[in-house]
Amino acid sequence: MLTFRESLREIEDCLRPRHQQLYHLGFRGSIARSTLADANATRDYRIFEEFAVLLIAQARKLSTSEPSGVDELEATIYAIDSTTIDLCLSIFPWAKFRTNKAAVKLHTLLALRGPLPVLVEVTDGKVHDVNWLDSIRFEPGCFYLLDRGYVDFSRLGAIHRAGAYFVTRAKSNMRFYRCHSQAPQGDGVIADQVIQLTVPRSKQAYPERLRRIVYRDPGTGKLLVFITNNFALPALTIALLYKARWDIELFFKWLKMNVRVKSFFGREPNAVKIQIWCALAVHALLVIIRSRLRLKSTLHSVLAVLSVSIFEQVAINELFTTIELTDSIHDTPNQLLITF
Repeated sequence: MLTFRESLREIEDCLRPRHQQLYHLGFRGSIARSTLADANATRDYRIFEEFAVLLIAQARKLSTSEPSGVDELEATIYAIDSTTIDLCLSIFPWAKFRTNKAAVKLHTLLALRGPLPVLVEVTDGKVHDVNWLDSIRFEPGCFYLLDRGYVDFSRLGAIHRAGAYFVTRAKSNMRFYRCHSQAPQGDGVIADQVIQLTVPRSKQAYPERLRRIVYRDPGTGKLLVFITNNFALPALTIALLYKARWDIELFFKWLKMNVRVKSFFGREPNAVKIQIWCALAVHALLVIIRSRLRLKSTLHSVLAVLSVSIFEQVAINELFTTIELTDSIHDTPNQLLITF
């Protein structure tokens, strides 16, 4: 994860000349890729899951002052989404997704301060996103940002009954009755309405009133329609909340690009889960390092420094200490100049 290796063979080849460092780390013999493969298949992934959860909890305590995307809100803001990781069906037959394709899904509840994953579950690609909402215990007073694919009024009703707030986009076929409107306030806000669902099945699942906000993005000109159960915040703040949901897309992109959650070292479900939880542990570790050392660098920069210093016996804070080098031309030389 930290050194950007792509396979167990690469790990074996890179560790072979490091026998002296490995000896001081407690390894008394050479490391073979068959040993690593056996560990991937037999060592319970829950060991790595518990370690990652512990690191994430520490990182969250250090990230309380981090921006959440909407500065005027002190409440905890979560984003919910999933990402699909494509696999080869012949190598991962247990993860069958479609006729000629395999995949796993990484379902994530992301706290925007950090950002840090709070709840993660790895499933096969067939599990629908909206069904995963049943696994979440919603916290009163918190905001949950969801994509349009999660719109299920029975699940949204569960969020409302828990005393939490949701912000999502309305589907184009949503049927409703407009109870009343208030004057739109804020740049880009076209309409701010209180509505009631009219389809019997939807109304039975969510009998309460909803707030519907029509917003045109000033930058792109795209028309967006939001629904929420929060009636107190300004309409523009609701739009900014949904915009902050993009952080979870960036989080998935960061995982795939920086800690290689695209190709896996093992073929078994246990091996796949081990690698994903190790990636999440690395992400949390980088957040901890950056917070404790008060670094201004991005997580990518911190990871890049660690990747080339992984076997160096040096205090970690020294790796990020800026040293001013003096130009030797302007120094007084200690030896005589030879002239011709």
